[in-house]
Amino acid sequence: MILVTGATGFLGSEVAKQLAEQGNHLRCTKRTTSTIPAFLSVYQENIEWVDADLLDIFSLENALEGVTQVFNCAAWVSLRQADKRPMIYTNVTGTANLVDLCRQNAIRLVHVSSVAAVGDTKPGELITENHHLDQSTETDGYAISKLESEMEVWRGIAEGLDAVIVNPSIIIGPNAGTEGSGALFKTVRNGLKFYTLGTGGFVDVEDVAKCMIVLMSGNIKGERFIINAENHDYKSLTTEIANGFGIKAPSSLAKPWMMELAWRFAAFAGAVTRSAPSIDKVSAQSASLTKKFDNTKIKKVTGIEFKPLKTSIKEVCEALKTT
Repeated sequence: MILVTGATGFLGSEVAKQLAEQGNHLRCTKRTTSTIPAFLSVYQENIEWVDADLLDIFSLENALEGVTQVFNCAAWVSLRQADKRPMIYTNVTGTANLVDLCRQNAIRLVHVSSVAAVGDTKPGELITENHHLDQSTETDGYAISKLESEMEVWRGIAEGLDAVIVNPSIIIGPNAGTEGSGALFKTVRNGLKFYTLGTGGFVDVEDVAKCMIVLMSGNIKGERFIINAENHDYKSLTTEIANGFGIKAPSSLAKPWMMELAWRFAAFAGAVTRSAPSIDKVSAQSASLTKKFDNTKIKKVTGIEFKPLKTSIKEVCEALKTT
């Protein structure tokens, strides 16, 4: 039996979909308040849904009964400063609980981390799996939560856990809607005027799921893999998105000092309205940074040919046009 945690989320639902399409019978976890994605309803004969919380050992033990493989896609993602501490606690403790139970029951684990936990390198160099985030200088709560969660997996591996870790870059795809990476598409569609000089890594959700499934079926353990299709500068990216919607592309450069003002204003507005800020400090600062990721390792192991980013962008734009 295969278990997918976080199966109602963007990546987890895609992993569940691909596994079901391959004829597998699997168990998927959800919260009692979660909504099962509509596109998974056609696989009801292949998917057994269970209510489970990674912080609840007893519900997690029940979910793992008879399971031999786990895809851990569950995570709390938030930009709100108020969520920083509880998010770190939730993500790290939940991962630790799952790691312990998988180790005790000889269950193979593919754990989803993030390039946010990989760290930086010298200018002009590609970031590889050998780089590690400097926790002493990091302030992003999400990055810290992914790093510490990953450390729990490494602890489990040292204790005999059969596991691999994947570190996807920014994941895009139609089913993200207007949340997560979909928020960028929404912002451009609403008439974004500014672009930044930063560069980041991007990958289609279908390719991330494919890589995870291939890694699960292999014999490699105790390693991490960056999953990244292309490194793209944000100016070209927002232009591609604007073209997909048939609208004018952002044409004015947002300099770092402007982004600094933007996040401060957003933080003030969010405090007044008691809502999540439209942009946070980390996002504003990273928008002007250049980060390029090396995908050599994952391509060598899986043989995957990544979907071109241009194709992914077009698919997302077409999906959002109908909403």
